[in-house]
Amino acid sequence: MQWTFTSAARRCHLIASCALILSVPLTAVAASIDTVTSKDASAGLRAAISQGVDKAIGMLGAPNGFLGNPKYTIPLPSALEKADRALRMIGMSGDADQLKAAMNHAAEMAVADAKPVFKQAAQRMTVADAKGILTGGETAATQYFRQATSAQLVTRFKPIVARATAQLKLRGLYDQYAGKAAQVGLISSEDANLNDYVTAKALDGLFTAIGEEERAIRTDPMGQASSLIKKVFGAL
Repeated sequence: MQWTFTSAARRCHLIASCALILSVPLTAVAASIDTVTSKDASAGLRAAISQGVDKAIGMLGAPNGFLGNPKYTIPLPSALEKADRALRMIGMSGDADQLKAAMNHAAEMAVADAKPVFKQAAQRMTVADAKGILTGGETAATQYFRQATSAQLVTRFKPIVARATAQLKLRGLYDQYAGKAAQVGLISSEDANLNDYVTAKALDGLFTAIGEEERAIRTDPMGQASSLIKKVFGAL
């Protein structure tokens, strides 16, 4: 009986010790973010979003950045997509193709002009914002900057898009017929104006690309070139 009690006691002690050992890394991980100073947290987040923005703009703002990448290519608006076959039947296939190319090139030009807006938003970000973003979801920074910059980006993008589509034959026709379709609920009001549609799609593409870079940083912080990004995101 004594031997059985002693063996059981040893097993309990061993189990308790293993549980304690296993719990140490979890405690360390939970506490590690608290060791990052507020200054480093803000600077690391700015470095990460700057990296994401630079890569996204470098990819999408380059020639054929949208048109040459199927994942980001802006399709014809729904109202014209449905009419594409009819347009080709009446000899306007060239106009439809020209419209699609012009839309995507307009998005490229607009995105290439976005960087100053992100820089201003990063400067306005508070320490509390940074801490909350760091411990948020996998695209928390992307969502924060989308909310903080969208209005300014729309204002900045629209004139660029308008200049790129101004000479297209289908632009006026599209706005005319899509506007009527929107009035009866066949398409969304956003799609009723060509420039609004292209601007919205350019923003979608830009933030999708930024979000992908943020996920990559959070997934592999130690694989990043920036020591500050490694320090801050590696502590999460």
